[in-house]
Amino acid sequence: QVQLVESGGGLVQPGGSLRLSCAASGSIFGINSWNWYRQAPGKQREFVASFSSGGSTTIAPSGEGRFAIFRDGVTGTVSLQMSSLKPEDTAVYYCNVVQWGSSYWGRGTQVTVSS
Repeated sequence: QVQLVESGGGLVQPGGSLRLSCAASGSIFGINSWNWYRQAPGKQREFVASFSSGGSTTIAPSGEGRFAIFRDGVTGTVSLQMSSLKPEDTAVYYCNVVQWGSSYWGRGTQVTVSS
């Protein structure tokens, strides 16, 4: 079992930046990918970014040029750096990992982009 805890959400003005972090605990050996998803009110959960065990990263088109995902080699924390935020980025952001074919989710952190 893997436990995930997200942090870093909050209220930010349009054009601002936020860094979300995801800390994992438990049996973390063998995690294949670290992912961020988001879900806005009334919408389906959507993919935001991914960091694979091999170090490759993928950013959804909605975040290209604005979002970056990286992993701290010391703490193992995976972070999503978001800049030039737009009101349409408002959502609950969820950390997800895939390990041996199983998927684990955090509880999410709210990001609100509003003036």
